[in-house]
Amino acid sequence: MKFLAGVLVWGFAGTAAWAGPDTEVKSGRPAMENFSRNVRECVKCHAAEAKTQPLTPMAHAAETNAECSVLKSHPLMKVRLGKYDYRIERHDDQSLYIVTDGVETVTYPIRYAFGLGEAGQTYILEKDGEYYESFVSYYQAIDGLDITIGDQPLKPSSLRDAAGRHIGAHEIAMCFGCHTSDAVRGGHVSENTLLPGVTCERCHGASENHLLGLKKGDPQLAQMKKLTGMSAEESAQFCGECHRTWEYVAEHGPHGVGNVRFQPYRLTNSKCFDVDDARISCTGCHNPHDVVDRVAAHYDAKCQACHSGGATAAGGKTTAKVCTVGSKDCSTCHMPKTELPGAHHRFTDHNIRIVAKNQPYPQ
Repeated sequence: MKFLAGVLVWGFAGTAAWAGPDTEVKSGRPAMENFSRNVRECVKCHAAEAKTQPLTPMAHAAETNAECSVLKSHPLMKVRLGKYDYRIERHDDQSLYIVTDGVETVTYPIRYAFGLGEAGQTYILEKDGEYYESFVSYYQAIDGLDITIGDQPLKPSSLRDAAGRHIGAHEIAMCFGCHTSDAVRGGHVSENTLLPGVTCERCHGASENHLLGLKKGDPQLAQMKKLTGMSAEESAQFCGECHRTWEYVAEHGPHGVGNVRFQPYRLTNSKCFDVDDARISCTGCHNPHDVVDRVAAHYDAKCQACHSGGATAAGGKTTAKVCTVGSKDCSTCHMPKTELPGAHHRFTDHNIRIVAKNQPYPQ
């Protein structure tokens, strides 16, 4: 069974700026309400994070049908796969997912879009109270529809199977647990409480006690989950809750090129990975409150913080030897982009290594 949560590692292609609590992002959803229920309080102390986080891919890990920018900008998408025709049609502020074999037709309302941007977007359908993952997804590179990643081996034997894969209660809870905030109550999805996308409380925990502790001057009550200062292992475990830990991939797979998009797993396989060294952690290179920097050269300084010829760096950590090839575009050479078949996208491989020509993909 394909596990959905953490699979849809798409990006956010929006260019809207978020200027403050009374503005809206271009997706149409009120930035203030969906950023966090307590964002007005968060902004008072965390203005910088509150300005940039709503523009990140994580903040747009899910959107409702009505608010989805891709669906709004594509009123009609269609593709034929085998004997089945697929159409996604926009009617007012809703999009319908329609599949036909030429004789019969099934129509599903799209409830949520998971992922948004530079890679792709998959749709969560609902029929008779059950959830389904759409068999086709939107891919930006082709600006159209193709088979959802992981579904290529499936051979639909009925119109219902051709429409999408049924998602059971446990799996759908895990999916929403990663793509939305405050969505899972008692192991079940609570659409009454969920907020589309990853907000403050999804990573840092509920803010009620934090705010109360600040008001009372009680530092213990005010304590929230703090991500800074985590070791490489702690960071990989925490981020891996959605982006896949080493343990999960080792046990459940995938064990081929399909795991290139699971960064914590790939990073942990790196020869230079040190469980206690925060310099090689997820947050050592990426600020989760800001849009991911796509310029490879901007990571050179981070690479050289470790590879400086054996000197002792800040924190008493000894640095590794200097690259014999050069000191520019480190990640381009040592973290090659890898084509994921069917994804119409090349993912940066976080398995840091010396890459030899025609070297097989290290699983």
